[in-house]
Amino acid sequence: MKKIWTLTFTLLMAATVLAGCNTLEGAGEDIEQGGEEIQEAA
Repeated sequence: MKKIWTLTFTLLMAATVLAGCNTLEGAGEDIEQGGEEIQEAA
């Protein structure tokens, strides 16, 4: 059951990220922002 929830969550997150990135430039900015947030947290 846990495997199904994990897969569902992963697919929903992937769909959300892909929907938010309409261009490759937008995807790059999202990845960069994620990296900056990780650095700030560390």
